[in-house]
Amino acid sequence: MTIRDIAKLAGVGKSTVSRILSNTGYVNEETRKKVEAVMKEYNYIPSATARYLSKGETDTIGVIIPESSNPFYGEVVSGISALADLNDISMLLCNTNNNPEKEAKALRMLREHWIKGLILTPAFDSSDEKDMQGLIQMLKDMNIPVVTLDRSVLSGTWSSVVFDNFGGAYDAVSALIKGGNSQIGIITGNQKSIVAQERLGGYLKALEDCRIAINPDYIFESDSTEGQAYAITKKLLAEKKLPEAMFVCNNLTSKGFLKAVFEEELVLGKDVCFVGFDHVEALDILNINASYVERDAVNMGWIAMQLLLESFENPDKEIRKQMIPAELVLKGSEKRI
Repeated sequence: MTIRDIAKLAGVGKSTVSRILSNTGYVNEETRKKVEAVMKEYNYIPSATARYLSKGETDTIGVIIPESSNPFYGEVVSGISALADLNDISMLLCNTNNNPEKEAKALRMLREHWIKGLILTPAFDSSDEKDMQGLIQMLKDMNIPVVTLDRSVLSGTWSSVVFDNFGGAYDAVSALIKGGNSQIGIITGNQKSIVAQERLGGYLKALEDCRIAINPDYIFESDSTEGQAYAITKKLLAEKKLPEAMFVCNNLTSKGFLKAVFEEELVLGKDVCFVGFDHVEALDILNINASYVERDAVNMGWIAMQLLLESFENPDKEIRKQMIPAELVLKGSEKRI
């Protein structure tokens, strides 16, 4: 069933049916009802692509996340979706698995779908802008409003929602120090990443402010995955080199670290003190009191969608950088029993 078929059955011109579908131009009420009756009788579902072509825009946005398996990004998408639904905006969701090639493919696909705007967490947030040139150029070529979330693109061309990574790390390490620890290790992310650099910076500053010597042997760089954090921790335990306290820089690395620690039947606060980054819900279910830096992921998603809506209403509005403050949730694992 096509628009031509509908027009023939209703006894009207094809252009009349197009105007009704796109809700543009004048059509008298009697003709509209006749066409709608035919569409209902034949269960006609209009093509979204046809509507896009007739209106010159869509009511769909793209959302690109780097880790669909990470609960943090699931909550981010919930926040975006909640506000999008309130504004009758549809969403196309893509996952890159932190792979820039998959990211480029997703951007090409979204461009073909004529999306109205984009919320993006880059596959990688290098502090070297040369590493980001390909992504930056693709975003500019799309010529639509873009909001980056959690990880920034350094060009300063788009609004962003970011977390106070430095402050969160500083507060976490300060809590470990107040808890009676001076040998404090860190499992951080790839140090080409802006986020990883900020979290390491907060760790170093907290030690410096408390006049605790920085020990390079306590700094462990990882790929921010559960598997590598587990391997790092198992090695430290086997060699009996695990520091008395650890700050672990994301929820996936926290899982890997804690898995290794619990396999050795160690007790948080007694055998090793701990503060992680992001809430690990499974720990609550198991009644494990692990301290962490809280990020309100749902709120971050909501704010990103809010910024995108603002850019639809006022394309010339100044770009905004919204920083979400850190909140420390202390449950006892930061201090020695």
